[in-house]
Amino acid sequence: MNDGTIPGQHPFMARLHFLLTCFTSSRFGSWVARQKWLYAPSLLNFGYALRTTIASLIALGIALWWELGSPQWAPLTVWMIAQGSRGKSLAKARWHMFGMIVGTLIAFGLVASAPQQPLLFILLLSGFIGMLCFVGTLLPGPASMANYRMHGMRASGFTLSIISLDGIADPSHIFEISMARATYITLGIVCETVISSLFQFQLTQRARNRLVDNYVAAIKPTANTLGALLAGERDALRKSAEMMATLASLGDQIEFAEIEMGKHEREGDHARAALAGVAALFSRGLELAALMADPASCGASWDKLASDSRSFLLSLPDRLPNSAAFSAIMAELNDLRATSRVEAANCLAREMEMVTHPPVDVVAETVITREGQAVHILGDMLDELATSLQQFEASRNPIAHDHFRYPIETWRDWRQATGNSLRASVSMFVAGVIWITTAWPQGLFFLMFVGIINSLFSTLETPAVATRAFLHGTVVVTAVAAFMVILVMPAISTYEMMAMCFIPVMMVGGLAFSNPATILGAVAYNLFLTILVSPFNDERMLDEITFFNTAMPLFLTMAFCMWMYRIFLPLDPDGVRWTMRMQILQMLRGLARRPYPLRPHDVIGVSIERMVRLLNTVGGRRGPVVDAYLHGVLSGMTVGLAILSLREVMARGNLPAQAKRNVQDMLARMAQFTGRYGGHYGRTEHATDAAVAALVRLEQGETNLSQRVEILRALADLRVIAAELKENRLFFDASSPYLDPVFQ
Repeated sequence: MNDGTIPGQHPFMARLHFLLTCFTSSRFGSWVARQKWLYAPSLLNFGYALRTTIASLIALGIALWWELGSPQWAPLTVWMIAQGSRGKSLAKARWHMFGMIVGTLIAFGLVASAPQQPLLFILLLSGFIGMLCFVGTLLPGPASMANYRMHGMRASGFTLSIISLDGIADPSHIFEISMARATYITLGIVCETVISSLFQFQLTQRARNRLVDNYVAAIKPTANTLGALLAGERDALRKSAEMMATLASLGDQIEFAEIEMGKHEREGDHARAALAGVAALFSRGLELAALMADPASCGASWDKLASDSRSFLLSLPDRLPNSAAFSAIMAELNDLRATSRVEAANCLAREMEMVTHPPVDVVAETVITREGQAVHILGDMLDELATSLQQFEASRNPIAHDHFRYPIETWRDWRQATGNSLRASVSMFVAGVIWITTAWPQGLFFLMFVGIINSLFSTLETPAVATRAFLHGTVVVTAVAAFMVILVMPAISTYEMMAMCFIPVMMVGGLAFSNPATILGAVAYNLFLTILVSPFNDERMLDEITFFNTAMPLFLTMAFCMWMYRIFLPLDPDGVRWTMRMQILQMLRGLARRPYPLRPHDVIGVSIERMVRLLNTVGGRRGPVVDAYLHGVLSGMTVGLAILSLREVMARGNLPAQAKRNVQDMLARMAQFTGRYGGHYGRTEHATDAAVAALVRLEQGETNLSQRVEILRALADLRVIAAELKENRLFFDASSPYLDPVFQ
């Protein structure tokens, strides 16, 4: 039996080594390893926790020095806006200040309009909280805590709650209360902004480097996946839907880098355009995958060009960080683009040779046509890559007097905004009714905390999950605050000693916020620590009753909000997916019939937003159902882009009359694309197949070069649509519940 003894080692040390090995390999040892964020944090995370702790204690010290009535709100504001980077902190600080002003004005008017009418006050307060959540949901950016435009509305609801609920108890002093709360918030913002600026160096260069890193992080998985596609793995793109969701998160970082650079040039606009090019590159790959379903597309010319393109794509991410190598990269890419155009032209010339010297060998001509279309789409994909790389280089090396603009886009979901608004309003109203009917002495604290939680979480896509993590953080901070209040604070008589006692507990909260697994719990911990401890100049919280009268409303608020989010308009993943399918079908109908349809980058952008929401509703946990829906969203994007390409071909007016009528018939059927109310799906698929067959016959006899080119372009788009409709029939046919048992 092996007892862990090593030859030449003392038996006691060998046994100790054996026991330590068993301990570290146990389940407890793995738990200890997961707490590395606490006992072995990275330098960046430690620096964030340290600077935020210093800023919050300075804000608290100034508030005490000025003898403000509720100094705990100043450090709370510091923790609310502090982020890991300078750009994020400044963005959040600006929007928090904006939200504070809006919330203060609303609170002032609200208290003045209903000073002795508690029920009217609750109705108005609930309505305003819901309105702010509604507006916040429609602002640009994803529904996450990183969306600082939305945070402006959250800050408005936060400020509205703390001012109006303090002011309604003493309406005659609402102006003083408003100014006091605004002073705390402004003090916290100023302290955090100033202190965080002292911890930054080479800010502009680091921001530019981050733009480079973001683009490389986006292009690397895309290039690898496209390389797999060109090697023959048709499903490679559909197995990598997370890449599109990653583009959304990387796009958010550009705005923060712009703030750090001071917007001297147009680096941010070029960076956004470069990432949009990566998404367009992905969409071209989806079209290419649809064409590759036909083995005739892969001839000798295709094989050589695909192999060269694959080698270039796989080597691209490692070469991009070197700015000096960019000219060589573009030269190689331009050679590939020229080769693709030459090969496509050769295929076209061979077709023209065959159709102008009948009889036509239909089989051979079809093979050449298929290969030429695949080569043409590959050339388009390389063109998208070249455009994206040019934008990337412009973001890395700014152009003097540049006027290029690529604004932040947003795709509004009015239904989601309405649901978020109702969820916040009803929760706030129910809490207000509880306060009025019970006459609970601590009811105002309870209502205030409900307003804060509703403002923060009602705009999230999974508020019940977020509040559960928030509850865990609340339990931890309550225990820590109880220790501070009962054992530590009574023994302290100076601010310096109090600050020394706060440092370790605040550092823990800062480190927890830097750990993705504990971030939501850390937000609760950091926000409510000073609220529960409540340090004042002229008094100390010496008795347990006062502490529990503050902690109990907070805990009940968490439980109440979790309960409300679970029973009133709860998240229904099946319903979200069903609605998403309906929206995709509606989008395809609109693309086919509207006079001014969406632009290609809008179709890509809204598809990315859908994939992000789809992943958010399941907390990032993948499964067969989610994978199937991700494939469906990608397929809807591919069909949508093909429809837009068809409409561009129609707009040029070079299609023969018969081909134009066939395409128009197909688009007319697509304009009624739904199976839910009449089984139109089969007719849409049949119309697409009929258009493909008709254009194939026309193409085989067309001798006019320009018209033949247009027919081939339209035919490629129709083949993409037909392939997607066949491969994803169950997803597109809305009469089928498609993997959602609740609709069986």
